[in-house]
Amino acid sequence: MSLNLDKDNRDLSSDQGHLGEFRRGLENWPPGLVWQPDGEKIEAMVKLYQGVLAGNARLNLTRITAPLDFLEKHLWDSLAGVLLSDHGRNDPQARVIDIGTGGGFPGLPVALVWPQWSVTLLDSTRKKINYLEELGHRLGLANLAYLVARAEAVGNQPQHRSQYDLALIRAVGEGVVCAEYALPLVKVGGTVVLYRGQWSAVEAEQLERACALLGGKVSATVAAATPWSGAQRHFIYLTKEKPTPSDFPRAIGVPRSHPLGVEN
Repeated sequence: MSLNLDKDNRDLSSDQGHLGEFRRGLENWPPGLVWQPDGEKIEAMVKLYQGVLAGNARLNLTRITAPLDFLEKHLWDSLAGVLLSDHGRNDPQARVIDIGTGGGFPGLPVALVWPQWSVTLLDSTRKKINYLEELGHRLGLANLAYLVARAEAVGNQPQHRSQYDLALIRAVGEGVVCAEYALPLVKVGGTVVLYRGQWSAVEAEQLERACALLGGKVSATVAAATPWSGAQRHFIYLTKEKPTPSDFPRAIGVPRSHPLGVEN
């Protein structure tokens, strides 16, 4: 599928109200994160918004398209998972993987804000990855790589297992399932960021048990309210303390059907 973003941009730009609202939101970026968009980054984020909306008409990349919703639930949320903790953020040349990237989040905003990082977008849907690759080239993001595969398979491949400094995983599944997908991929000392909405004590206990089996630990949990709607978000940071046993990740589909740490 060819990305004709020039045509798509002309169509989308006709809705000056939405684009204007999106741009104003960026220009009045809320405090609380140790990053503020400048003129260059604002233009890049506007192009990102336009590109995702163009692809959304064809591929159903995201349900979240209204300007402030997109700003809050995609851009702010993607960056908050990295910026609200020192875990992994201060690595000058991190190798990052976004597991189950979907419409490109959190990986695309992270690649824009940290151009010195190498960011791999992983998804099992080839059409989505093909579109994101074309969009990434259009945005001039030379620090992106693209991978079509299941996380369980990638976690057992030598070129990916224990190769990443930071793994990001959002809206993919239960916390324990995300841990089994992500911990095998990061190096010892590396960090996994789980993006969650509500987060319960039961889920936290299950995650602790799963991490113990996978060679990791829960190193921090940060609760935050989103800046426009005040919705509750939780960012859970896992640190890999020792190599993940070769038994994990289990075969495709097993982590989701028989989640670790969950008492049946």
